[in-house]
Amino acid sequence: MTCPICTKWEDDEEQRVVELEHTLVSLNRDQFFPGYCFVYTKTHVTELFHLDESVRNGVMAEVCAVAEALYNAFNPDKINYELLGNMAPHMHWHIVPRRSGDPLWPRPHWSEPHQELILKSEEYLERAALIRTHLEKLEAREER
Repeated sequence: MTCPICTKWEDDEEQRVVELEHTLVSLNRDQFFPGYCFVYTKTHVTELFHLDESVRNGVMAEVCAVAEALYNAFNPDKINYELLGNMAPHMHWHIVPRRSGDPLWPRPHWSEPHQELILKSEEYLERAALIRTHLEKLEAREER
């Protein structure tokens, strides 16, 4: 059986944000929560403890950098992090900028159905570019 996370980078080209050292970052097709991204390991693993410590630390640093970039780009009230893997058993985080005024607040983003917000191709590309810009600003700050 093919893993949908292993093929996501190739399957959803317009939703690609960035390739980092240990992970790939893509926008969620549904942008009801502006900036909602997936951060997923390049290699197919299912558990954090399957990674050696240095890679695990690198993955977590990348998850944090994406979250900070989303925070800076979209100015949410809170960032939600989710790592389950029950439906798609490949390590991937849902990084979801949340606002206290969103209709599902304060419940989890998946707690009840909502009307999906599907963007035009150019809107995905613009949103991905915005996130990359904020990631680059973080990298520049760390290099100082």
